[in-house]
Amino acid sequence: MIEQIIIAICGVSSVWLSQDTRPWLSKWACILGMLAQPFWMIAAWKAEQWGIFALSFVYAFGWGRGIRAYWIAPWLAKRAATEYGVP
Repeated sequence: MIEQIIIAICGVSSVWLSQDTRPWLSKWACILGMLAQPFWMIAAWKAEQWGIFALSFVYAFGWGRGIRAYWIAPWLAKRAATEYGVP
């Protein structure tokens, strides 16, 4: 039951945030989406829903792309700019 609550909260929040026009807010969609993935996997495993279990990895990969684009890449760019004086 706890898995379903977390899936609902994180899932709805991530979809809602992904459509927000404010970039500082929409970038949180991938974080919430990724947080839900372990719970999707647990729920699918318990229910022996192997298709959903496999899709959880696909969704995790997709949310991971968002984390890379919105969080890791800007951090690396900022780090490079401060270390190497790159504009």
